[in-house]
Amino acid sequence: MDLRFNLRKIKQSLNRICLTFETTNKNQGDFQMKHILVTGGGGFIGSHIARELLKQGNFVRIADVKFDDYIKEKNYSEKVTLNLRVWDNCLEATKGIDLVYSFAANMGGIGFITEVGAEVMHDNTLINTFMLEAARQNKVKRYLYTSSACVYPTYRQTDPNIKGLREEDAYPADPDNFYGWEKLYTEKMCEAYQRDYKMDIRILRYHNIYGPEGTYKGGREKSPAAICRKVAEASNPGTIDIWGDGKQTRSYCYIDDAVKGTMMLMESDYTKPINIGSDRLVSINELADMVIKISGKKITKTHNLSAPQGVRGRNADLTLVKKVLNWQPQVSLEEGLTKTYKWIEKQL
Repeated sequence: MDLRFNLRKIKQSLNRICLTFETTNKNQGDFQMKHILVTGGGGFIGSHIARELLKQGNFVRIADVKFDDYIKEKNYSEKVTLNLRVWDNCLEATKGIDLVYSFAANMGGIGFITEVGAEVMHDNTLINTFMLEAARQNKVKRYLYTSSACVYPTYRQTDPNIKGLREEDAYPADPDNFYGWEKLYTEKMCEAYQRDYKMDIRILRYHNIYGPEGTYKGGREKSPAAICRKVAEASNPGTIDIWGDGKQTRSYCYIDDAVKGTMMLMESDYTKPINIGSDRLVSINELADMVIKISGKKITKTHNLSAPQGVRGRNADLTLVKKVLNWQPQVSLEEGLTKTYKWIEKQL
């Protein structure tokens, strides 16, 4: 009698376990662990993507030539230090991989990409050429290439009150810097690999991604991080220097939104270039005023008219990404800047 009772209890327990497993599996969309490579996994966007992929239970290999010290939370199953300008290293990085998120690049903010041309084009062309071919030879199932809003032509960005740039606006081509030309060239190379080798490739164009754990000093930082650092370092009362007249405009997308949109694109069936960004246009002066308000300091702005300031206006049209991915940014600029400022202030 006791034996039959125990067997019945065991059977009931097993049934509950099976039901729980089936429900969990169903809720996760029949999740199966994937082997994923994130190149540039030691940098800003790549490290955030890798962290989310690891949380999902995937095997995540991050590859980079260096790893930022201020990324504290573990975001990898395997970490490899590799110079992806070298062919053999790209072959090694892509072995046994299902999906590639390609973030590795020699890049920086407007000051860096205005001053540096040959090094950027040389390094990034090697990285992307070798990575695409290595992924093909190692039979990677899907490859995501991260392009940039810098591909959009100068002649469409002469007015601060610019309308959002649509994906088709990239042509006729006339990027305003060498970095943009390299990005556009690699987009076409991806298109060629799609056509000739039937590779499954996704292409996105980031518009000014910002947030904690991004570069904030050293010359490669972008405008939100640069302004946050300047304000955090300024005395109270104090003064900060703004590059240009401050009337140039941009739109900014918080890192958490960018990560979600990027992963949604990878999981989608869409194979053409698509914008990931924000369509809220603000001037650099307005951006600085937001950060100053967050800081609580009394700070005045001066303007360095001889400093690089890029195109007069750049904004993202999100019509396509809303339709294809049902994605749009959720974090307001004020909220994102507050988090970014507090993080940079803590680092300083």
